Amino acid sequence: MADEEDKAGIDGTDGTLPLDTAGILLRRAREEGKFTIEQISAETRISQRHLRLIEEGDLDGLPGRTYAIGFSRSYAKAVGLDDKKIAAMVRTELAEGGQDDRGNAAGFEPGDPARIPTRGLAWLSALAAILLIVGGFAYFRDYFIPGSGPGALVAEAPVVESEAPTGEGAASSAEEGGGTVVFTSLEDGIWVKFYDAEGNRLMEKQMALNESFIIPSDVDEPLIWTARPEALAITVGGKPVPKLAEELRTLRDVPVSAAALLARSGPLQQSPAPSEPSTET
Repeated sequence: MADEEDKAGIDGTDGTLPLDTAGILLRRAREEGKFTIEQISAETRISQRHLRLIEEGDLDGLPGRTYAIGFSRSYAKAVGLDDKKIAAMVRTELAEGGQDDRGNAAGFEPGDPARIPTRGLAWLSALAAILLIVGGFAYFRDYFIPGSGPGALVAEAPVVESEAPTGEGAASSAEEGGGTVVFTSLEDGIWVKFYDAEGNRLMEKQMALNESFIIPSDVDEPLIWTARPEALAITVGGKPVPKLAEELRTLRDVPVSAAALLARSGPLQQSPAPSEPSTET
């Protein structure tokens, strides 16, 4: 019984000598595993000098507390020891040596200073990531949230109240398959973009209620992009034509020339001629 008590007093609860430091346990495990210091250095990417300092218990010779703990944990994993237990032993040894956590971020335990970027590189990487996120959002914003962005950065084509031709001129233009194309917003804040086949912007904005836009006559193939086609009234040569859609939906690259709109809607209906008064009695 006395022998067992003496053994417990020597071994403690985990069977290790109380005087064994973390460095001694690591070196013993390395030697029992028949590893050389060079092999451990190659495995952990920790310099041989630092590994020897750990084995000798000279933790003050390491770059700092966090390095001592991090290096020891990496060493423990390489030789098959419990890295958490080794880290706890190193913390105790550091505390006994007068080192504490002041000036170190909680939980930061590097494994190898060669893997830690410099402060300048870290800031540069963070800036690059921010620019990438902002650029990606700006590029894809219009695809997912039409009209959510700021107004156009280039001069917009003039937006005027509808002044479509009327009378015989409008009828003549309609019969020839042409005429002035006018889009009028039926609600406030309707986002729409007009552009040509080459992507050149004619107008992009959120139109106000009853605001109109006249498609320039010198554009060969005008197109439209909007998510509110049901809120845009259209006239060709002063005559109303059907809307591009009667429900809320996203339309893009839809031709809006006079010919294209007339082809969609068929011949414009002419106003019926007034009937002759009856002369019968």
